[in-house]
Amino acid sequence: MNAILPALLGPLAALSEGAHHDTDLTGSAVGLAAVVVFVFAYLLVVAEDVIHLRKSKPVLIAAGVIWILTAIGMNDPETIAHRVEQHVAEFAELFLFLMVAMTYISAIAHRNVFFKLNALLVNAGFGLRAIFWTTGALAFMISPIADNLTTALLMGAVVTTVGRGNTRFISLACINVVIAANAGGAFSPFGDITTLMVWQAGHVPTLVFLDLVPAALVNWLVPAILMSLAVPAVRPQAVTEDVELKPGWLMVMLMFLATIATAVCFHAVLHLPPFLGMTTGLGYYMLWGYWTRLNARRYQMAEPVDVFDDVAKVEWDTLLFFFGVLMCVGGLSELGYLAVTSEALYTGHGPTNANIAVGLISAVVDNVPVMFAVLSMDPVMGATPAAEIHQWLLATLAAGVGGSLLSVGSAAGVALMGTTGGEYTFMRHLVWTPAILLGYAASIGVHQLLNMPAASVLAGGG
Repeated sequence: MNAILPALLGPLAALSEGAHHDTDLTGSAVGLAAVVVFVFAYLLVVAEDVIHLRKSKPVLIAAGVIWILTAIGMNDPETIAHRVEQHVAEFAELFLFLMVAMTYISAIAHRNVFFKLNALLVNAGFGLRAIFWTTGALAFMISPIADNLTTALLMGAVVTTVGRGNTRFISLACINVVIAANAGGAFSPFGDITTLMVWQAGHVPTLVFLDLVPAALVNWLVPAILMSLAVPAVRPQAVTEDVELKPGWLMVMLMFLATIATAVCFHAVLHLPPFLGMTTGLGYYMLWGYWTRLNARRYQMAEPVDVFDDVAKVEWDTLLFFFGVLMCVGGLSELGYLAVTSEALYTGHGPTNANIAVGLISAVVDNVPVMFAVLSMDPVMGATPAAEIHQWLLATLAAGVGGSLLSVGSAAGVALMGTTGGEYTFMRHLVWTPAILLGYAASIGVHQLLNMPAASVLAGGG
């Protein structure tokens, strides 16, 4: 899945120490069986709207079966146990980051902040199309700073509140938010995990990532223009009742901002995993809840805050789906599929075609292990430093925005599927995949055009 902030970097760094193993079971019976299991589970996820089977169930079972097959194929208990621990560590950091973000979103919603914003937008005369463009633009601008997952959750909450009852608008606006958040995160080291991985590896200087802004903007605008034509040209019904913000709304908002700032500082200043900053920020909320309980008993104030009520409202199906997918991909990686695929792409098809393919693969398979496989292989991207940077930027762009092609291709998409109550689904997203693919191709073209000197040097250098 695309862009899970820097939450996975710690385990990935550890994983790199033992990543270069020679296991290649891609042609074996266990390897082929693992692929069949993964594909079957993925088809069940795709059919969730039809069969009404929650998406976490097939991938959880598939993850267990794939690791059974991996253990049988590798026949090395000590190594396999170590590998499992490393992949679980990846999910643990993602889980803690997501759990805190979703808890704060729940707390903010509980205090009517999104309903109040809905009333302000509607009563100010904003139509659904204006809201469609506003939420998309905000997602594009905020995600480079706050990361695309958190941004998508915030904008998704606004969309579902404003458009409640209008499934067509909610699904279109959520697709727009996912595309915009993924595109915005692609040109910032802190907006997308794959961007951060490339930056940490030293392949692209910090400010050079800004060269991706035009391509990222095109990636969002092309499908957004097409989708906006399908947005109902109506105004939401005016909010006649006075929406009251519940006590503590401002404090919760400030604590959420402080939590995001803490996570960024933990990584940028102290070089600690960002999830630790998020869990520290959850501690802010828990201490405040303790203070409200004390005052409620002493001064008979309003109802005290119970933080665990908000924790209980976290979308656990989404979190377990993440776990299942990461473990499935982890097992396939240990069987050698990602390494073999990366080798085949960069050796047989050249860096430009390979990098474009990386984005397409990221729509189906989590882009984090895909990019990690590329970084581990460290292919020759070009004949000159300029050509190398150009191709690494292309790989970053493709991996960052390729996940927008499917709802399950990015963390932003999966998170919104879990928080919109069935209004935004895989099939509704799939209808617009051709438009998103057009935006993907256009963004690749813009990047190639704006970096023509580097691309020409690369072509000349073979």
